[in-house]
Amino acid sequence: MAYDPKARSAAITNGRDRAPARAMLKAIGFTDDDLARPIVGIANTWIETMPCNFNLRRLAEHVKAGIRAAGGTPMEFNTIAISDGVTMGTEGMKTSLISREVIADSIELVGRGYLFDAMVCLAACDKTMPGTAMGLIRLDIPGFVLYGGTILPGKFKGRDVTILDVFEAVGANAAGLMSDEDLRALEDVACPGAGACGGQYTANTMATALEFLGLSPMNTASAPAVDPRKDTIGYQAGQLVMDMLRAGRKPSDVLTRESFENAIAAVAATGGSTNAVLHLLALAHEAKVPLSIDDFDTISRRTPIIADLKPGGQYTAYDVDRAGGSGIVAQRLLAAGLLHGDARTPTGRTIAEEAAAAVETPGQVVVATVDRPFKSQGGLVILKGNLATEGCVVKVAGHERMYHRGPARVFDREEDAMAAVTGRQIQPGDVVVIRYEGPRGGPGMREMLGVTAAIVGEGLGESVALLTDGRFSGATRGLMAGHVAPEAARGGVIAIVQDGDPIVFDIENRLLTLDLPDDVIRARLAAWSPPPPRYTTGVMAKYAASVSSASQGAITSPVWT
Repeated sequence: MAYDPKARSAAITNGRDRAPARAMLKAIGFTDDDLARPIVGIANTWIETMPCNFNLRRLAEHVKAGIRAAGGTPMEFNTIAISDGVTMGTEGMKTSLISREVIADSIELVGRGYLFDAMVCLAACDKTMPGTAMGLIRLDIPGFVLYGGTILPGKFKGRDVTILDVFEAVGANAAGLMSDEDLRALEDVACPGAGACGGQYTANTMATALEFLGLSPMNTASAPAVDPRKDTIGYQAGQLVMDMLRAGRKPSDVLTRESFENAIAAVAATGGSTNAVLHLLALAHEAKVPLSIDDFDTISRRTPIIADLKPGGQYTAYDVDRAGGSGIVAQRLLAAGLLHGDARTPTGRTIAEEAAAAVETPGQVVVATVDRPFKSQGGLVILKGNLATEGCVVKVAGHERMYHRGPARVFDREEDAMAAVTGRQIQPGDVVVIRYEGPRGGPGMREMLGVTAAIVGEGLGESVALLTDGRFSGATRGLMAGHVAPEAARGGVIAIVQDGDPIVFDIENRLLTLDLPDDVIRARLAAWSPPPPRYTTGVMAKYAASVSSASQGAITSPVWT
């Protein structure tokens, strides 16, 4: 049976009884001809608080032009966006992961309310990428996520820099290794314009993952935000969504176990952000595709790192674009049998067909071959043990040591840990423990880039380890374990760690352990009681009351079985 492109929106626009609705829509310029066409929602995350999403109004205009030219009527609406980089290290950072749920909920509500026939989601910063994807999956209408693009690298003393360099410079300045003048000079040039943070941090990681997952068109993400090609990409995206609508091609047609394995492989191969674990688990939940935290370790073990990207490598996302785009990564993985080549993409073509169209730039050094990788195994490692019976995530994309045993330095909030680091109170060999920052305990699972970057900036990155029930930025590097679950607020063992307790990171054996007798641990847990919630009203309290464990993606709907 042919797919009716206007099957949904007809209930809003067609017939005698809908005259009041048409009257209201005509008040803002829509004509009878407009309303007779399929209606395509444009979910925009533009906001005037960050560079990441700042170009999305312009991009939306080109998407809408493509939709109109292809016979549809676009209707743009906005949702929220929280910048991790701007809010990092403050109470405001607790809103970031929560915003993922609000973004998904708001897109679902607007899509259901106006009965859009299709949707294009414009996203760029960290939580807008999975948030828009979650909303689209729930609606299951033809559509995709279109990435706004990476920022260009800044230039400081003859080298490329990103926002990570600024965070690490804070630690260097605190340690007397960088002058106030150089810190300000770096701050002034690190972010030269619009676009998401420039390394393979969370935004660029998720942009890559969504292309390999089939929720973004292949080779649309790599062009930088300010590149003139983005205008053309936007226009073509508008035409593509109309093609999808006429064909009736929906997210449920492309999201399979195999497509999620492809997305994980892409994250592993590019040394991507640990946040991809949370977000892909959440997307799999929405798509009703079985996926567990252990799958990330399994796939990462068999997938080498073939992209030399910051924070573990040398280059930025802009350099991937110059090398030929994400399709080059796909070509390499396909040739080695590390991708499911028959997985579908928004065009209806397979990922193998899309990758074949990528053109490698002669002499590029950013993407290696699988037989000569930058590292033999991927960057995502899942540790378990008595400190993380449900698991935790470590990224080993660089040259991190594989074993560390040291005394705990325990902090019940990020600010206290940051003060200790910048106050030169952390010693080589220490294990910094930051707890009550998990999904429920924070609430909101703050990122710890300020602390981790300060540790590296002070020259302690090779001698200090850190673990937290909070999150890390995609820019984090060093021996850092995040997403420790169960979290402290749920009575996980992390809650009863005391200063001086020996903690062991054993990466090879995938273990994170509190090196104390079992009877001591049991006695401490029996004496533990949860602290009062930090928020008792409003969205923060609602989130804390409904959020799941990080090992399940920190979702706010019941975990399906």
